[in-house]
Amino acid sequence: MGSERIKIPTKAWYGEEELAINFPDRWNVTECRMAGHDTPALSDDQIREQLQNTYGTEPLEKLAQGKKEVVILFDDLTRPAPTSRILPFVLRTLHETGIEEDHIRFVGAFANHVAMMQDDFVKKLGADVVRRYRVYNHNPYENLVHVSDTTAGTKLLVNREVMACDLRIGIGGLIPHIGAGFGGGAKLVFPGVMGIESVAHNHGKLRDKPTAKTGMLGIVDDNTMRGDIEEAVRMIGLDLKIDLLINPRREIIGVFAGDIIAQHRAGVEKAKKLYSTPTPENLDIVVTNAYPIENQATKAVWPARQCLKEGGTAVVITHTPEGQVSHYLTGRFGTNYGGRLWNPARAGVPNAKRVVLCSPCVARNDLDRFGEGAVACGTWEETMNEVAKDYPGEASVGVFPYASIQLPEAAAS
Repeated sequence: MGSERIKIPTKAWYGEEELAINFPDRWNVTECRMAGHDTPALSDDQIREQLQNTYGTEPLEKLAQGKKEVVILFDDLTRPAPTSRILPFVLRTLHETGIEEDHIRFVGAFANHVAMMQDDFVKKLGADVVRRYRVYNHNPYENLVHVSDTTAGTKLLVNREVMACDLRIGIGGLIPHIGAGFGGGAKLVFPGVMGIESVAHNHGKLRDKPTAKTGMLGIVDDNTMRGDIEEAVRMIGLDLKIDLLINPRREIIGVFAGDIIAQHRAGVEKAKKLYSTPTPENLDIVVTNAYPIENQATKAVWPARQCLKEGGTAVVITHTPEGQVSHYLTGRFGTNYGGRLWNPARAGVPNAKRVVLCSPCVARNDLDRFGEGAVACGTWEETMNEVAKDYPGEASVGVFPYASIQLPEAAAS
């Protein structure tokens, strides 16, 4: 290996380690960073100020007046937002308005993902919160309340504990999403704490209609999936949504609080500027690092689909020790069957001749997510030895150092 050397982050939630990757001198290597790569973390005072400057609602201290029961929704470890960083400000405000610990509960809003364990709760919320407050997993199959139906026919089956509370707060991240344009906003509620039947209709039947407008990374307006989600959450009710923007070190660089649509659109405008990334075309090799969503590494393959020439090689890096998260809606659960929306035809990178997964913790099942013929290598050296077989001469290479939060420039504009 030559002197072309790039350092990338790995192991989100598991020690935050740096990995140095190098390439042969004969290759032309470009690191594609997002515009906000060097954005510094917010101070406590800046976080406090941005929480106060709400969009479309009163600040939390006014919303909490006279409320009896509070639920705080949060996302799981497939989302990189450091919720524990923002919680002290939120909980202090709730207690100052007279709401006691036993009347505040947390519900994990992770839709159809596998349930979280105590260690996961601690990583996301902090050990003190897990000791002092009740924290529940969401169950998409049971303990649901039918609230209403949307105009698109989505039956709204909602977590019972959430609907029992008179003050509902959501805290999550705001990152690009292939279906809803961006995560954040109303999406923490739907699909976060919905029944699987509701999610299957929105993500499947509704999305697959010939007239549907969806599958658009970075586009939130005139988006069929998001429109149905936002209508649904208006019916369900979320009093305050807090969305966090992060830098490549998973530090908070923006806080947007308020109404589910007003705060979301303001956050999206800022996110587009920060996450915008150049996307060179017709590359021989695209290296896409799944950090900071390494346990859903398929979220990081978009650069290969956009930038790779037909017949090129896609390299996906994921170093999480937990492997790939189970997904009850789209996951595979047998030889030729899976969740309601399992579709093996959607796996992989269609324009790639080869997909190589660089991971020290890969399971055989994980390879299926990257298409037929995907291969796994345990180290970067093994990965380069495997890839270099097909490129003994020059090659054009693009490296996306934290692809799962990056956004192509075209979508940002």
